[in-house]
Amino acid sequence: MLMNLFKFKGGVKPPTNKTQSVGLPIAVAPIPSRLVVPLHQSIGGTPRPVVQVGDKVLKGQLIGEADGWISAAVHAPTSGTVIAVDMQVQPHPSGLDAMSVVIEPDGQDQWIDRQPFDYTNAAPEAVREYLQQSGVVGLGGAVFPTHGKLTPSKTVPMEELVINGAECEPFITCDDLLMRERAEEVVRGVGIFRDLLKPKKVLIGIEDNKPEAAEAMRAAVQAIGEDFEVVPVPTLYPAGGAKQLIRVLTGKEVPAAKRSTDLGVQCFNVATAYTAWRAIAHGEPVVSRLVTVTGNVHTPRNYEVLIGTPMDELLDLAQPNPDTDGIIMGGPMMGFLVPERSVPVVKATNCLIAHNERLFPPKAPEMPCIRCGSCARACPHELQPFEMYWFSRAKNFGKTQEYHIFDCIECGCCSFVCPSRIPLVQYFRFAKSEIWAREREKNAADGAKTRFEFKQFREEREKAEKAEKLAKAAAAQAAKKAAEAAAAAASENTGENAAPAGEPAAPASVAVDAEKAAKMATIQAAMERAKAQRAAAQPKNTETLSAAQQKDIDDIEARRQAALSSVPPAESGEKTE
Repeated sequence: MLMNLFKFKGGVKPPTNKTQSVGLPIAVAPIPSRLVVPLHQSIGGTPRPVVQVGDKVLKGQLIGEADGWISAAVHAPTSGTVIAVDMQVQPHPSGLDAMSVVIEPDGQDQWIDRQPFDYTNAAPEAVREYLQQSGVVGLGGAVFPTHGKLTPSKTVPMEELVINGAECEPFITCDDLLMRERAEEVVRGVGIFRDLLKPKKVLIGIEDNKPEAAEAMRAAVQAIGEDFEVVPVPTLYPAGGAKQLIRVLTGKEVPAAKRSTDLGVQCFNVATAYTAWRAIAHGEPVVSRLVTVTGNVHTPRNYEVLIGTPMDELLDLAQPNPDTDGIIMGGPMMGFLVPERSVPVVKATNCLIAHNERLFPPKAPEMPCIRCGSCARACPHELQPFEMYWFSRAKNFGKTQEYHIFDCIECGCCSFVCPSRIPLVQYFRFAKSEIWAREREKNAADGAKTRFEFKQFREEREKAEKAEKLAKAAAAQAAKKAAEAAAAAASENTGENAAPAGEPAAPASVAVDAEKAAKMATIQAAMERAKAQRAAAQPKNTETLSAAQQKDIDDIEARRQAALSSVPPAESGEKTE
C-alpha cells in the first residue's frame, strides 16, 4: 500500500557519488598498530577513565564509565595493553585535544565474557541502562545517547517510530550496505525500540535511490513477521535529517523549541538499531562501526572498523592516489577536513573521503551578497541565511539569535546554492561559537557575583551575631555583679535588719534587683552603640564653611536646644537614646 508522503521546504540535489563504493561487500578492517579511543564520543558528559597505563584489557572491556544520564560508556575495541591515558588530537574542525585511552593491540582480539540480555523480562529502565553501559549512541551523525531517546513522553502517547535509512549525504553508503547485508539484525533492533516506546506505527524511510536496501528490509520484515512499513522517500538532500524525514513520513513539523516526542514521534538511524541488537542479543558493546572509504582512492569500499583506528591506516586499505592531500570526515556537505591524517575513527565517523583538488576544486573568491534569496529558498528549516550572514559578519550576535541561528542544522544547502560563493555555514558556526563563549563568560561572571554577595552577607551576619553575643555577655556580667552586690548588702544588714524570728527572708527582692541591673546593663550597651553610630554619622568637611552656612547651622542648633529644654528630663532622655 502506497503512503501519502509529505514534502519539506527547500533542499538541494547535489551529485550523489554513491555508486563507486557499493560494488563490493562489507570488509572487516584489520587490527591497526595502535588504537586511540577518545572518552568523549557522544553528546553529554565526558566518561571517566577506569583504566591506567600498563593495564591489560580485553575486547569489549569498559575503559570509560558514563558521567551522568546523558552520557554513554566507552569500551576497548580489542585486547591489548593501555600505553597512555592522556590528551590526543581529535577528529574535529578545531583540532583540539581530548582525553583518550591509547591501546597497543596484542593481536589476539580476545573478547570479554559475553552474555545476552533478556530484555523481554526486564524493566524498561533496566534495558535503557544496559544500552547506556553498552555505549549505544546515534550513529547517524548526532551521536546522542540512545537510551535517552528511548524514554517516552509521560503526557503524549507515541504515535510513530521513524527509522532513518535515507542516507541523503553524497558519497556515504555505509547504511545502504548495512541494510543490504544485515537487514534482519537491523529489523530486530527496531523491534527492541518498538517494545520500549510502544508506538502505534513503525515507519522505515529509505531514499528511492537505494532499491536493493529497501527490498532487503522488506524481506527481513516479512521473514521475522513484523508489521513495519518500509517506505521509499524522494531523493532530496537533506531528507535524511530527522526533522525532515519526520515531516515527509508523518506530516508533522517539529518546532525548534520542542522535541519530537512532544508530538508523539521518535527517530533512530538504522545503524543505531543494529548496534542495539548486537548489544542485547550478543552482549557486544559498541567497539566498531561501518565506515565508507571513498573519494580519491583506487578501491572505494565499506569497512567494519574498530573505534580508535587511525584514519590514515584505514585510508591505506582503499589505496589512495598520490595526489591525495587530506581526509574529509563525513560527506562533502556537512563534513570537514580532519586536522591530522592520523586522528582516530570515532562513533560519529560514517565516511572518509580522500580529498584532492580534482574532486574538490578550490572555491572561487567570496563575492558580496546580492540578496538574491536563493539561500532562503533552499533552507530546509525556513530560515533567512542572508540575514544571519549579515549579522554574523557584523558580530551582532543578538540579531542572529533573533533570526533563530540555533535552528540552523548546518546542512550546507545555503552555501551550495549561493551564487556569490559565500561560505555561509562557516559564518554561522563562528556566530554560534561566539554566542556560546559569551554565555559561558556571563555565567562565570554571574557565579562570581553571587559568591561575592553571599560572602558579604555572611560577613555582616557574623558581625551582627558577634555584637549580639558581646551585648548578652555584658548584660550577664552586669547582672552577676549586681547580684553579688545585693548579696553582700544583704549579708551586711543581716544583723541590723534581720527578719523577726519565725519570719522568712525576702530573696525575691534580690532577684528583682538583679533583673533590674541586667536591664540597665542592656540599656547601657544600647546607648553606647547609639553613641558610636552618632559619632560615625557626624558631618564631615565642616572646617571651611562659609559665614552663611555657619549661621544656618547655628540657627538649627539653637532651635534644637530650645526644643530639648521644653521637654521633661525623662522624655528627653528617651529621645536621646
